Amino acid sequence: MKTLKDACIGEVAIIRKIHGEGATRRRMLDMGMTKGTALSVMKVAPLGDPVEVRVRNSELSFRKADAELIEIE
Repeated sequence: MKTLKDACIGEVAIIRKIHGEGATRRRMLDMGMTKGTALSVMKVAPLGDPVEVRVRNSELSFRKADAELIEIE
């Protein structure tokens, strides 16, 4: 299982599943991170936290802990 945390800069991926529960999962879904949506990794901070991605013409940043919850292909 590959997660957003493992993605490299410039990589384009498709969201397979959003893990987690409660407010964290709901927040990601509200931001447009839904199954089947394409995303591209724009930037990764030197220590890997945060990860900036482009989803549906929006740029979003995720902490490592949140990026681990997003399964990609």
